[in-house]
Amino acid sequence: MKKRKIIITAPDHERLSHLITEGNLSDRERAEAHALERELKRARIVAPDAVPPDVITMNSRAELLDLDTGEGMEFTIVLPDEADITENKISVLAPIGTGMLGYRLGDVFEQPTPHGVRRLKVLHVHFQPEAALASTSGETREPAFA
Repeated sequence: MKKRKIIITAPDHERLSHLITEGNLSDRERAEAHALERELKRARIVAPDAVPPDVITMNSRAELLDLDTGEGMEFTIVLPDEADITENKISVLAPIGTGMLGYRLGDVFEQPTPHGVRRLKVLHVHFQPEAALASTSGETREPAFA
């Protein structure tokens, strides 16, 4: 499966780049940060007000489907120190967290995990901070499938 460009907001890109280079990461997190770094290099960087509302950004809550097992999952993607799997908050440095960042409604992506490669589909973006902020300001943005 060919990886397509993902969409990341400029503030998320800056924050995550800083996490990779300056963050106080454990050895395991440092190894996982390499995968995130690869994702950031292939990203299309946009202003927060230009990100379509169906894109998974930092602090977005999204529903995924494992296409091989039929397992559904819902996660909020967060920074490592905010991760709490009991609250479905997954670190951006966890394999699935890294994988889901920047994808959008309807996208299918493959992500290597400790238990093998998972094929995941984005079923729904329940919350995206940029879209929520736009709705409080009266701005409307439609998903753009490209």
